[in-house]
Amino acid sequence: MPRSSLSRRNLLKTTAFAAASVVSAPYLRHSYAAGKLTLGVWDHWVPGANTTLTKLCNEWGEKNKVEVTIDYITSQGDKDLLTASAEAQARAGHDIMSHRAWQVQVHRNVLEPVDDVIKTLIAKAGPISPVSEYLATHEGKWFGIPTTVGSQVKPCCSRMDLYKQHCGIDLTAIFPANDNRDPKLVDSWNWDLYLKSAEQLFKAGFPVGLPMGQTSDAIDSTGAMFRAFGSVMVDEKDNIKIDSNETRTALEYFKKLMPFNPPEVYAWDDAGNNRWLISGKGAGIMNPPSAWAVAKRDNPQVAAQCWTHDMPRGPTGRFVGQLPFFYGIWSFSQNKQAAKDLLQFLSEKEQSRQLVAASSGYDLPSFKSYYDFDTWQKVEPPPGTVYNYPPRGDEQPSITGYPARPDVAAQIYNQSIHTIMVAKVCQGNEPIDKVVKWARGELEGLLRS
Repeated sequence: MPRSSLSRRNLLKTTAFAAASVVSAPYLRHSYAAGKLTLGVWDHWVPGANTTLTKLCNEWGEKNKVEVTIDYITSQGDKDLLTASAEAQARAGHDIMSHRAWQVQVHRNVLEPVDDVIKTLIAKAGPISPVSEYLATHEGKWFGIPTTVGSQVKPCCSRMDLYKQHCGIDLTAIFPANDNRDPKLVDSWNWDLYLKSAEQLFKAGFPVGLPMGQTSDAIDSTGAMFRAFGSVMVDEKDNIKIDSNETRTALEYFKKLMPFNPPEVYAWDDAGNNRWLISGKGAGIMNPPSAWAVAKRDNPQVAAQCWTHDMPRGPTGRFVGQLPFFYGIWSFSQNKQAAKDLLQFLSEKEQSRQLVAASSGYDLPSFKSYYDFDTWQKVEPPPGTVYNYPPRGDEQPSITGYPARPDVAAQIYNQSIHTIMVAKVCQGNEPIDKVVKWARGELEGLLRS
């Protein structure tokens, strides 16, 4: 796959210049925006996915007489984040830059508002993911456009054979590869049933694997679980809410659940749960279809038994961790109009359809009206294995740290407060009241900073 030759040092050497402020106006696409555009884009891990994005950009460029150059920048070692930070500091670099999750809020002071593009997209595609809106807006203005590329949710990915054999649960009956769900069966998939089945699978020698370290897979799934129990750390008005019955109930639940996981989950990085499932030792994880995709190559027998499906329901609902990616246009871009035109083109349904297909269903657009793409029905084995990857039914996307102000929530997320609480209670055997008091102290510190 193409890689970026852009270095942080070279970027910082580039002469910085001030960007003019532009007042948002109703968005109009220009047939011939003309000029040049440079993109710094997240380097996709799925072979061929970059090729499809390049093809789409080149097609648009040829039609609109714009020379488009793309640098694919790996996220390994956070090189994409370092590059974006260097460009923001230097006020020079690409015109368009990929931003993961919280990074739009980090760089919003040097990002061009894109309300005009978003309004046009919503008019065509309907409502946008509330998580994407939460992450990309400030004081009512949009500073990022949700990408199809890289965006993901983290539902259950389970071994349907093991659940059927050891728990008597037919996951394909509860979550079929179509819209004909039985509401009673769906309602039965709750955290109580998850706990019961986790114990059965553990005793059978095939534990579930829920990471409980300080990387995104652990933070996303654990945060969604806390929210399902109604636990909130900080509300939108900066009130600390962690000291609650809901938080204690969630931690009591984790005390029961975590012993049915392999003990090494507290040290897993984002690849740990994938390896656990692919090895054939694990019965289920919470992850995008990446583990299944690698299993197709490395352990086809496991892949043939994987079924992606909704998270369990808790007392306050069914929540799944969402991690959107965004495109941002730097305020110092020399061709903002062409940048907006290109991003509108890439975000439209037909182009998103091609990008989803290129990723074998891993990439997830922020528009629910796009969830009818046939990729999620067609990819196999088994047929329909990732049909339920997009949130359907009553499953609600969530991000850890919500509903706190995004700058506060980002610190809650990045400091892994949820997973550390679970580790203190379940691995360190600390009393729940002591751990809640610790978390409250951490949150007070965040709000003072």
